[in-house]
Amino acid sequence: MLLIGQGGAAPWPHFRKWRERQPANLANPLDTWSAEVIGAVARKFGAKAVSPSDRPFLPFQQWAMRAEGLKPSPLGILMHPEYGLWHAYRGALLFDRPIGIEPRNAGIHPCDNCASKPCLSTCPVGAFTTGGFAFEACMEHLRSSQGGVCLAGGCLARNACPIGTRYCYPAEVQAFHMAKFVR
Repeated sequence: MLLIGQGGAAPWPHFRKWRERQPANLANPLDTWSAEVIGAVARKFGAKAVSPSDRPFLPFQQWAMRAEGLKPSPLGILMHPEYGLWHAYRGALLFDRPIGIEPRNAGIHPCDNCASKPCLSTCPVGAFTTGGFAFEACMEHLRSSQGGVCLAGGCLARNACPIGTRYCYPAEVQAFHMAKFVR
């Protein structure tokens, strides 16, 4: 298996250009685009393409932890030592033969060296704690008149993380994901 993903928002202009040619009511455009792109690569290399939205759901996070030695951040998002919280796995290629790529160890978890943990103190409703994620409090905030900042510019807790900031998604990308999250 070969995981396919991104670090940062480099694919966004390609997705946006593709999106302009699609029906406005397309339910899951990023998943659809990712499946098309990864599917084309799979066909070229004789692999089977799978995506995180396929049912039954496949263990993409466990695969990423095994393949790259990643661990969750206090927010629950996998922390990458270079990209921080600004990476995503869009699919995987499944091969019926070994492809000769070894899993790697990510080393020391960046969150272990972060004393201040701004991700846990920045959320306006305290939705993130060492005890977990208060989903309902987050949703209530996002759907209120106070949630506009998070909806337009992304999760304040995620944006507070000092790791991988040069890969931070632009506000347009974060707003797209927040709109899908709230829905």
